[in-house]
Amino acid sequence: MAKPTRSNDWGFPRWRGYGSGRSTRQVRLCDRFGCEEPGDRPAPKSPNSPERWYFCERHAGEYNRNWNYFEGLTAEDAAAREAEERRGSDGYRQARHYGWGGPGDGSRSSDEMRALDILDVDNDAGFEEIKTAYRRLAKANHPDVAPGDAEAAARFQAAQAAYEVLRKAEERRVGERERSRSG
Repeated sequence: MAKPTRSNDWGFPRWRGYGSGRSTRQVRLCDRFGCEEPGDRPAPKSPNSPERWYFCERHAGEYNRNWNYFEGLTAEDAAAREAEERRGSDGYRQARHYGWGGPGDGSRSSDEMRALDILDVDNDAGFEEIKTAYRRLAKANHPDVAPGDAEAAARFQAAQAAYEVLRKAEERRVGERERSRSG
């Protein structure tokens, strides 16, 4: 009767390697001629093609900088593809007024709502009313009017920040209205 032999696969630590083979792992090199870096960033060879180039980080950036998504398409096909993709992403654009802090009232973001509260105006106030409220608060709390008053300086800074938020939102709305009229 043969004597049983002990296996090296018992207990911890495991005495043999976890991989059964000891061969080296093949690393794909960058497809850019002369580059010896690992090519671990796939890039399409052409639009809608399953074939890929594999570049290193530097050459992938160079490739993406020169990539023309509409290459090989006629002007009509390019316009149709762009319109189709815009149609799919319009839902995201319509919902962008919701800030990270949560939804506003549907027409203004939560940041704009907080800014309206700081300026002490109604939620449906027009931009002229907002401008008037800002000027009133700025004149009352300006550091030149109340020197050495830290609370007035803080109120002045809050009013400035609130006005900036509302001014940028108004500029964005005006720009969107102009684009919708022209397009």
